[in-house]
Amino acid sequence: MRRDISIFRRQRSEPGGDAAADNIAALIQQVSGQSVGEIDRVIGELAQVRDMLRTEGKRVRREIAGYASLSQAAMTSMKIIADSLAQWRPARTEARRN
Repeated sequence: MRRDISIFRRQRSEPGGDAAADNIAALIQQVSGQSVGEIDRVIGELAQVRDMLRTEGKRVRREIAGYASLSQAAMTSMKIIADSLAQWRPARTEARRN
């Protein structure tokens, strides 16, 4: 217990002890303020990247849907063409036989 008392006596008896504590508090506040500011800046940048990724994701989904629709239309057209060609082949084969 005597050690605790002697520490308090030294702290009270040191001139400028409060000023040193104030300086340390101000320094800690400045450093933490800069860190918090940097964290806020990074959070803002990450939010912008997130929004950009969402927008690009929607665009890519639309592009994929467009390509799928185009591919389906091309397959349908090819089937129609193939069916038409298949109908002509027997007619050609019979015409050659005669």
